[in-house]
Amino acid sequence: MLLSAVIGKAARRIFEGAPGLRVVTTQVTLAEVHRYLPMMAAKYGLDLEKLERDLKLLPLQVFSESQYRSRLAEAGRHLGKRDPDDVGLAALALKLEIPIWSNDRDFEELPLIAYSTARLLKILGL
Repeated sequence: MLLSAVIGKAARRIFEGAPGLRVVTTQVTLAEVHRYLPMMAAKYGLDLEKLERDLKLLPLQVFSESQYRSRLAEAGRHLGKRDPDDVGLAALALKLEIPIWSNDRDFEELPLIAYSTARLLKILGL
């Protein structure tokens, strides 16, 4: 979802059209986005420096693992076998008791609501 927003896909419309929307992520997820930016820039013929600036401008609240560590085991039970890379983000959502915004169907295993970008766009009227 963050990569999609940075490269100008549909997720960007949510950031632009819903001021005040609280979007949280983990340091690990943000680091992963930074790792993929060069590949996305090359794939779509975009300027890497602009993508990096656009990422910094997203209104994100970033959490360290110590802030959601207490929910890692529970998150792992729900989706660790399906996608261990998403366990941290799931643990953060469980800790904060908030819905997930992702197009990844693995999050449907959590006892939380998961919104796809298309569904959020519809709900927000964007």
